[in-house]
Amino acid sequence: MRIIIFFFILLFSAAHADDIPLNTIREQYKSAATNEGACKNMISISEKYSVAENSTLVAYNACATMMMANYVYNPFSKLSYFNEGKKLLEQCITVDSANIEIRYLRFTIQTKAPSFLGYNSSIEKDKLFLRREISNVKDLQLKQMIISFLKSSEHLTLIEKQNLKS
Repeated sequence: MRIIIFFFILLFSAAHADDIPLNTIREQYKSAATNEGACKNMISISEKYSVAENSTLVAYNACATMMMANYVYNPFSKLSYFNEGKKLLEQCITVDSANIEIRYLRFTIQTKAPSFLGYNSSIEKDKLFLRREISNVKDLQLKQMIISFLKSSEHLTLIEKQNLKS
């Protein structure tokens, strides 16, 4: 009997192992733009994954890499961090374009990135995707995170914001 219980605990733990870093990294993401420690922690949690293994965690890694530009002074280093993260995020979207969390991440980055970087071409496309797909999200933490950001975004009209359902 103990063997059976152990087996089920092991199976349950393995099935939800990725939930732990994902929940942690979501919390870190909220402050990573203004907290270097959170940004570095996101990278350390997510850097061991490949796009094929977990495109969502790699997308968070890409965003954290872009945000590292906030913590360096050399303009070339800033641009290097940003471009490295951008390339990785676009790779994640190419592999998993229907993943709402990855599209949300790109939307957050593109709406907050300085316009001179020229990384804003998918804002409208991602906004439409997020508004269309938000009702299908089962993960309540993710759903609330997306809705909260969309409601605070200057890229949505008042009517679009009012039509978002929690």
